[in-house]
Amino acid sequence: MKLRKALVVLFFIIFSIQLSAQKGFVVVLDAGHGGKDPGRPAKSYIEKDIALNIVLKAGEYLKKDKGVNVVYTRDKDVFVELEKRGKIANDADANLFVSVHCNAHNTQASGTETYVLGVHANKQNFEVAKHENSVIFLEDNYEKTYAGFDPNSPEAVIGMTVMQEEFLDQSLFLASLVEEKFKEENRVSRGVKQAGFVVLHQTYMPSILIETGFITNSSEGAFLNSKQGQEKVAKIIGDAILSYKSHLDKNTVVETVPVKKEEKKVEAPKIYEGVDFRVQIASSTNKLDLKPYNFKGLSNVEMEKIGKHYKYYYGNTNNYSEISVLQKEAREKGYKTAFVVAFRDGKNVPLKEIVN
Repeated sequence: MKLRKALVVLFFIIFSIQLSAQKGFVVVLDAGHGGKDPGRPAKSYIEKDIALNIVLKAGEYLKKDKGVNVVYTRDKDVFVELEKRGKIANDADANLFVSVHCNAHNTQASGTETYVLGVHANKQNFEVAKHENSVIFLEDNYEKTYAGFDPNSPEAVIGMTVMQEEFLDQSLFLASLVEEKFKEENRVSRGVKQAGFVVLHQTYMPSILIETGFITNSSEGAFLNSKQGQEKVAKIIGDAILSYKSHLDKNTVVETVPVKKEEKKVEAPKIYEGVDFRVQIASSTNKLDLKPYNFKGLSNVEMEKIGKHYKYYYGNTNNYSEISVLQKEAREKGYKTAFVVAFRDGKNVPLKEIVN
């Protein structure tokens, strides 16, 4: 009887591993605009078409990695509401959301920009976000869907940034990888920026919006409209995503408990003297009261201010087996990107240097 139960348990473990493998690292690629929304105005080039071509090419490039599963918010010229784009990513339980666009200006401005959700640092960032958000006026019942959100109001953005702040570090890291890849390929980079994009607000995972260049610039517009240019940009985006995934893999240690015949093998606690393991669950510019209701019911949450941001940690132990359990608990509570960090003598050290 015990053997039969063990075999049933083993079957479900193998089945779960297979499902996880099938899902893999899920990336949702979002081609901006589409259908009745052409995007940025330009004399010769159409933003919605350029964005779609880049996204499809980036998707094909990423699919070469068997560990990556690509989901598109649109794979043809159709109009998709901003709220639905976020829902597609959330329903896919995605690891990343990447929205692709083209910029425009009444001058010969040029260069790439990658945005994460945040309060507008300046008027220029606000104008970019205002244009991208204005698509909500093309949607049916937009007033009900977005609860009176006014894309023309800078104040309206402040309240919408809180939900994405727990993913801010990861979003900024991915955005910086994208801009670094652009610079490596001799593209003009205008840097990583923050602004209030509705499409990023709708997602529950690290999310970025890439402005791949200005289609109103004569040379940059021609580059983005060309097959060669689109392939190059697609590869840059794909390489940045794969670099992000590689970094995540190196800093995440996955443990499995094998089943042997009738009984489970229980591993001894893994104690690391002089090391404090914590689970980082959030990073925010807001200082929160360390009460369970602020952290989805989690208690034993600690806070540390680093620069302008407050980092929130769940648990504090030198037992790696214990912190792994706490990481799983945090993810089950909704902190899907919760990760283990290690400290020695009060200083953050790479996890891979501690745990082999």
